[in-house]
Amino acid sequence: MPPNADGVVHDLHHPLILSSRVIGTPVFDRSGTRLGHIEELSLEKKSGKAVYAIMAFGGVLGIGERFHPVPWMLLDFDIDLGGYTVPLDPSVLTDAPNYDIREIRDLGGPDFRVHGDTIYGFYGPYGAVPYW
Repeated sequence: MPPNADGVVHDLHHPLILSSRVIGTPVFDRSGTRLGHIEELSLEKKSGKAVYAIMAFGGVLGIGERFHPVPWMLLDFDIDLGGYTVPLDPSVLTDAPNYDIREIRDLGGPDFRVHGDTIYGFYGPYGAVPYW
């Protein structure tokens, strides 16, 4: 949840959130180190379930930026940080499945299970299980 105009994050205790409030939200490790931000969401068409938070990580001013599809179930919102936390540290993300902007568009294409096996294979030890 990005801060409101007054700069304060307000938790309205709603069970739903608009995607516009998620995109751009920072992502931190559990110690509070900022890892990146949510660039996009990947939703399953039929159920509407959020499958991945596409996290932007690395690069300078958007150049060389890589996109990490992090299983949505690994994200927890931390109101004090004003962002999501994940059970990962920056060193782990260097080896995580990641894609450039062209590749990320193919994530839900015909090979979605191949990508999914790779992604969930990597994040499985952190508690992520395939959504299918």
